[in-house]
Amino acid sequence: MNTVESGGGVEVDVRNVGGIDRTRCTFEPGITVLTGENATNRTSFLTSLMAALGSDEATLKSDADEGEVRLSLNGETYTRTFERTDGGVTMGGDPYLKDPTVADLFAFLLESNEARRAVRSASDLRQLVMRPVDTDEIHAEIDRLEAEKRRLDDELEQLDDLEAERADLVDERAQLADEIEDVERELETRRAELSDLDASIEESKSHREQRQAEFAELESAREDLERTRRQLETERESLDSLHEERAELERRREALPDDTGDRLTEIESELDRLREHKRSLESTINRLGQIVQFNESMVDGDDAPVEGLTERDDDVTAQLLPDDEVVCWTCGSEVEEAAIENTLDRLRDLRQETVSQRREISAEIDDLQSEKRDLESTREERERVDRRLSDLDAEIERRTENVDELESSIDDLEVRVEDLEDAVRERDEREYEEVIERHRAVNELEFELEALRDDRDAAADEIEEIDARLDEREELEARRESVAEELQVQRTRIERLEAEMVETFNDRMAEVLSLLDYDGIDRIWIEARERETREGRRKVTERVFDLHIVRRGDEDGVYEDTVDTLSESEREVAGLVFALAGYLAHDLDETVPFVVLDSLEAIDGDRIGRLLEYFADHTRYLVVALLDADAAAVDDSHERIQMG
Repeated sequence: MNTVESGGGVEVDVRNVGGIDRTRCTFEPGITVLTGENATNRTSFLTSLMAALGSDEATLKSDADEGEVRLSLNGETYTRTFERTDGGVTMGGDPYLKDPTVADLFAFLLESNEARRAVRSASDLRQLVMRPVDTDEIHAEIDRLEAEKRRLDDELEQLDDLEAERADLVDERAQLADEIEDVERELETRRAELSDLDASIEESKSHREQRQAEFAELESAREDLERTRRQLETERESLDSLHEERAELERRREALPDDTGDRLTEIESELDRLREHKRSLESTINRLGQIVQFNESMVDGDDAPVEGLTERDDDVTAQLLPDDEVVCWTCGSEVEEAAIENTLDRLRDLRQETVSQRREISAEIDDLQSEKRDLESTREERERVDRRLSDLDAEIERRTENVDELESSIDDLEVRVEDLEDAVRERDEREYEEVIERHRAVNELEFELEALRDDRDAAADEIEEIDARLDEREELEARRESVAEELQVQRTRIERLEAEMVETFNDRMAEVLSLLDYDGIDRIWIEARERETREGRRKVTERVFDLHIVRRGDEDGVYEDTVDTLSESEREVAGLVFALAGYLAHDLDETVPFVVLDSLEAIDGDRIGRLLEYFADHTRYLVVALLDADAAAVDDSHERIQMG
């Protein structure tokens, strides 16, 4: 997302867009007025600027095969390209906005702007305000945050358990230290007794050396036996862990789809179809845009054929033709101008519906691409699991062989120890039996001491690991608090946006009414309320925005009226203020530094000047198309660009 930066001038270079062959304009921050009489390229320039900003409203010039708009802003260049193909006109380039939905509603305020028209026709205003808000995305984000909060709660609970476990380990380590001291004292005593016993036995030097060698061999064999037993225990523990990991992987593997290939093929096919449909819709949008643009120029143009079409050689016929009727330039029949305007409105609606369809298709494409990525990720995950299962099977087989070998080695060592003990015993069973037993006791104490030291070291390592985990508590608690706050923000996001929109509109409308001083209007305000409606057989509650008009009557009395009773000027102002409220409520002033305006003829010139000054306080660049007569009411200090 772009953010608004303070900066200087803007340059817009347009080629073959709308009714423009080629033009280049530069302007500074503030109000920029595009002046000129009807049938000029003011609106084409505005739609070109909108296109560079991301809108789809602009059309390729009817006699051109390709066109382009380039917008230079804050040292960056943004582009929108148009190319005519067999399937229609394709739009490309790198515009300022990736998604123009919100800007189309609340920043690009041409006559056909949906927010302005919604107020004019008293349509569903809340639906417009909430349209850019992806409620599914909000609910998905709420689910994600709730899951994250649960995970953090679980981790913090685990830390509580670890604190209790740490206390137990500290006690265990202290107890092991005491036991080690006891065993060390006992071992020292037993070794001294064994030494005394050895000294008490009278024997020749060679006999003693032989006996000591036999005892050394016996002790070495016992150490080998004990070491091998511990290796076997370690291997069995590793084997159990491998079996547990394999079982967990098997469960994960069963939860994964066996084959995503067919669905991936379906998605590719559906993506091809949707992309072709999108290209077709883009072609339709472009054709409708050209039709609307042509007919608007016919209706608005001072030197367009409209006046000529109303002239009659037959004076009697001319007298019979009412002033508000013209000859249709497409079929030649005599129709009211209002009928042509209604037809234009229907064409604009159709184009807007087609644009909405394209956005829906784009959303479907995005969803399918997301599903495709998920399926590809699932397939990769399945392949990773399969590879790991294969590796585990090989490792389990190797460990099992190790266990078998160690068990066999233990059997051999047990036999060897027994043989050595028997050999020593047979040499002089009566004389050396006690020596053998004391050697065995010393060996057992040495093994016990080694095991106790290992257990003590293991407890110390666990305490160190737990301390490292406990050091994470502060960070986890801060993260949990942040997640809880964000969760609250997401849960109230829609309500806050509604409230902000209502408050912003009501405050701005009050300021504008005071600024423009419309006689007879006391207040125009929006109220958010709930109402019951039916969806099929069910009654559901929905939120709506009611637009209230309060008029001043005689003798300072006030009464509520309807939108239908507003003058065209008052309705236009209400629509523009509603759009401005949307611009501010959706924080567009932070991401889109432009507001574009046209079709302000229903508002008198003096009020146009004051209204533009008000709008300019809320956006960096306000670009407005005005007739020369209306532009005269705008302060001369503002920039003007003559279009013709």
